[in-house]
Amino acid sequence: MDDQTRIEIEAAAFRRLQRHLMEERKDVQNIDMMNLAGFCRNCLARWYQEAAAEHGIEMSKDDGREAFYGMPFSEWKSKYQTDASAEKQAEFKVAFDENVTKKS
Repeated sequence: MDDQTRIEIEAAAFRRLQRHLMEERKDVQNIDMMNLAGFCRNCLARWYQEAAAEHGIEMSKDDGREAFYGMPFSEWKSKYQTDASAEKQAEFKVAFDENVTKKS
């Protein structure tokens, strides 16, 4: 497989993951994703922002989230985010530290 084809396939797989999370599984909460998998929609938005920066494109955290979510993050939260239990919040602190803080 040539590099351009590989890049196009990887991009298509990313877009499919994004569509799955944003359209088909709005019910899955970010905190559950982070607690189970060590990443969530916000991580994907941050990775998008970081990739843009690698190409010389400045993008704020909010711009990266809007690009991934397809709407301002505040709008997504008001439409789809539910309250997390104290147990899930405690698990999240551990997951965030292990998967985000230590890698920064």
